[in-house]
Order: sequence, then structure tokens, then C-alpha cells
Amino acid sequence: VDFVERTRGSHKAVILRCNGINFGDRLTDNIADPDGYRFHDIFHFAYAVHLGWSPVVRSLMRTKRKSDAKIDEAQDGARAGIIEEAVSAIVFSRAKQLEFFDGLDHVDFDLLKMVKEFVEGFEVAAVPLWQWEIAILDGYRVFRSLCSGPGGRVTLDLDARQLTYAPHVSSDERQRLTSTPRGFP
Repeated sequence: VDFVERTRGSHKAVILRCNGINFGDRLTDNIADPDGYRFHDIFHFAYAVHLGWSPVVRSLMRTKRKSDAKIDEAQDGARAGIIEEAVSAIVFSRAKQLEFFDGLDHVDFDLLKMVKEFVEGFEVAAVPLWQWEIAILDGYRVFRSLCSGPGGRVTLDLDARQLTYAPHVSSDERQRLTSTPRGFP
């Protein structure tokens, strides 16, 4: 998934792109003092990778479980997506106070308990707190990279439960890489 940042004057927005196709909404920070929230979809991808859960990603990628009406409504429906967005926003508020978890190897227990309370009644409620902690910390590791990129490519490996970040290659760098014969510097 490419997180592509577009700037128009002082206005910055992020577009998601997968296999050359834009998807989702164009996101801005939606706050007077920009804080990078335009990259927040990385948290949803981190939840999908580390928790096996993200009704937001299922909606974005059009992979809702329509074949089972009960699961579609109860687990992939609007309420589940709103809960996930609320979790992302609450964690973001705390993360902002803590330099977006930079240099930290844990998430405070009270925040994890609050998240667990929010998701009660949804399939992800069975996930242990330590897994939430990994998802949150890894999501913020990549978030910090996306903010400093700006943007970049994130590879999601659902089997290995890994998020990998790579910065975008500039058009000058891409030209240099494709025009240099193999075996030469």
C-alpha cells in the first residue's frame, strides 16, 4: 500500500494506492495544528496484520464477509468500523503526548484496558492485551516513518504478521536506477 502525500500550498492530504489504484478517502489532519493524522490508516493496517481484525480495512479493500449476513452486520458493519476509528483516535491522543511512542517498548496498561473495553462484543475482544500492544507500537513505528517520509510504501504480510516500510523513490532516483547498466556504479 502506497501512502502518497499531496501538498497544495500549506494543505497536505494523503491518498492510499494499491497496485496503482487509489482507494479510500483523501485524508487530511483535520486539526488546526498539523499532527500527521492524515497517515492514520496505518493503524488500521497494523490491526489487520497483528490482530487479524480491521473492519475499516475490510471496507476499504471491499473484502467484507458478505457471504454470512450475521458476521457482515455484527463484525464488519458500520458500528465495528466506528469502534475501530474511535480506538485509533483515543490511542492517537495518548501517543501524541508520548512522542508517538518513539523510544518506548510498551503501552500503558490503562490505555490497553480502555481499548479492550471499547471492543467488547466484537470478535477482537478475545485478543490478549500484549497483542494489542504489539499492534499499536508497530503501527506507530511505521507512522513515524510515514510522517518523516513523507509517505512511502507499506507492505503487509498477514502470514508473518509484519509491516515493512520503504520510502518512496524520487523520479530522479528512479531514472538513475533504471538508466544505469547492470554491473556499473
